[in-house]
Parts: sequence; structure tokens; C-alpha cells
Amino acid sequence: MILVNTPEIAGYKITECKGLVAGNIVRSKHFGRDIMAGFKTIVGGEISGYTEMLSEARDLAQGRMVEQAETLGANAIVNVRFTTSSIAQGMSEILAYGTAVVVEKR
Repeated sequence: MILVNTPEIAGYKITECKGLVAGNIVRSKHFGRDIMAGFKTIVGGEISGYTEMLSEARDLAQGRMVEQAETLGANAIVNVRFTTSSIAQGMSEILAYGTAVVVEKR
């Protein structure tokens, strides 16, 4: 599966548009991570526990989007985007979306 954040793929021609595909996941913060993050805000710096959690969530959301595109018979997704939103206190959603297409080499 080819994934790009552009409307076209260099060297490929879009032959069919399968439509919008998306994958999302809602993750909550772990109480232990919250405590450690609170301490980290005192001294500053990266909160690696949250970075790791969001990276894993992004990968899962992207994987779900790819699965949906494969189900539609696509071999690429163009205009891939990621967005996040707060669902409730301590919960965030990551959404990956794009347009599933069939491409062939030029």
C-alpha cells in the first residue's frame, strides 16, 4: 500500500478512486503516566511515555485506514492526513484519513 500526503504519486497514474477511508483509535492516559508527566512538567522536557503512546495510536489508526482501503481493492491512499481531538478528560482520539485509489506505474 502506497501512502502519500499529496494528491498524486510521482511516477504513477490514478486509474480509479475508491473513496474516503479512515481509521481511528481513542486512547486514555494511564494513571502512572499522569503522575510521571506531572513531575516532568516541573523540570521540563519531553514526556516520552506520552510520545510513545501517541506514536502507537497513530500507527494503529493508520493500520485501520489501510485495512479499509485494502477491503475496497485500493493499492494506494492519497491526501493522507492525521488529526487529534480530546474526547473527555484524559482521553484523546487519533484519526487517520485519506482517499483510497488504484494506481498503476506510468
